[in-house]
Amino acid sequence: IRKTIRQIEDRFNRNYNYPYIFLNDKPFTDEFKKGVQVMTKANVTFGLVEGEAWSYPSYIDKQKAAEMRKKAKYMYGKSESYRFMCRFQSGYFYRHPLLDGLEYYWRIEPDVEYFCDIDYDPFEYMKKNKLVYGWNMAPMEFMATIPTLWDSVLKFMDKYPQHIEPENFIKYVSEDGKKYNGCHFWTNFEIADLSFYRSKKYEDFFDFLDREGGFFYERWGDAPVHTIAAAMFLKKEQVHHFSDVGYYHPKMGFCPANSDKIGKCICDSKKMGEFRFKCRRRWDIINSVKPKVLA
Repeated sequence: IRKTIRQIEDRFNRNYNYPYIFLNDKPFTDEFKKGVQVMTKANVTFGLVEGEAWSYPSYIDKQKAAEMRKKAKYMYGKSESYRFMCRFQSGYFYRHPLLDGLEYYWRIEPDVEYFCDIDYDPFEYMKKNKLVYGWNMAPMEFMATIPTLWDSVLKFMDKYPQHIEPENFIKYVSEDGKKYNGCHFWTNFEIADLSFYRSKKYEDFFDFLDREGGFFYERWGDAPVHTIAAAMFLKKEQVHHFSDVGYYHPKMGFCPANSDKIGKCICDSKKMGEFRFKCRRRWDIINSVKPKVLA
């Protein structure tokens, strides 16, 4: 994580000094805290995730969950902690007391890289343009991890029609409304207005999904949950693609088009260009923008 902080500081935060909040299901060691604090002049706080935020709710059959983990043959399929993490990121991170009073958040993770200077304030940009959700990469989900997620989403929409935004962009995630296409905004890079997650419609959505059991009986990830929620509850004009941010998360990266000409990036757009992603092209389609093709 020190490498990530160094890059965030060099590329952006040394000019703004936005605070960092670190959360973990186990107490951070003094060594870790000191190692992080020396990387920035910004305020750094450390919090513990515990209780219902990192455990099984009473309505989940633990034995059934354990049996499903044994059968799972996909990435992190046998991991209990990964499921706790996905559930936490889906419905609890924004409730942590350390986030009280914050308007926006920017999610950062260990082992990621930022390739380009960010010479403006993304938070101010979001606020000025009345944006609610910002993303960088849009891969496809491993469908084996979410076989019943869309069925649960359809049941939610039937039960709570009043929550659905009339000018939604559900077509981004389902061409015909009957089947999920797997498109999702990768949440390891996410800049969002926290009032979106704190809203009754999102809270109702998470609570509904939580009782469906898919976080434990399958391996529902927070990325499709966040993306589908945005598609149901927001207008596409409230969602922003940070296409000027060069970014890498293990096994996948993104480089802005013409990055070599901008002079602010250290990546090759022809090797890591945005239009390699089918779901990125689909975003252009629903926004009536002609998809580009890299030479």
